[in-house]
Amino acid sequence: MEPRISIVTLGVTDLDRAVAFYEAMGLERHEKFTEGVAFFQMGGVILALWPREELARDAGVPYRRAPGVAVQEGKAAPFQPPEQPFAGVALAYNTRTPEDVLDVLTRAEKAGGRILKQAGRAFWGGVQGYFEDTEGNLWEVAFNPDFSIDEEGRISLPA
Repeated sequence: MEPRISIVTLGVTDLDRAVAFYEAMGLERHEKFTEGVAFFQMGGVILALWPREELARDAGVPYRRAPGVAVQEGKAAPFQPPEQPFAGVALAYNTRTPEDVLDVLTRAEKAGGRILKQAGRAFWGGVQGYFEDTEGNLWEVAFNPDFSIDEEGRISLPA
């Protein structure tokens, strides 16, 4: 196995709402594959959004609707954080400048996300904050002065 991640797939309860959120964040949905799924190119990684029930079926695991998620006329109701324990998974978006952390958090909130931790100094010397997308997925937004980001958005650990 080569040391890389190719696609991060988020199972969503409302595909249209999730697509609208990520488009409002500035991502562009790939136009070739749009039937029941959404793909966004993010540097060298692809972000995929797929209905949660379909993802569970594909993986061969039982599907359990998240607590607190109401479905009306085939659509999930407006996002309300599910009352469930922390899943132990967070996605991260690293910025090029400390100021960009606040900008991304502000954009996430305007797009319908929920700020969990405002931008502030991190114990490791950078700046960070957290938000949840419209499906409850946890995102860290961080500037780490030790991690370089090239022109194509690829992040590197220090030498």
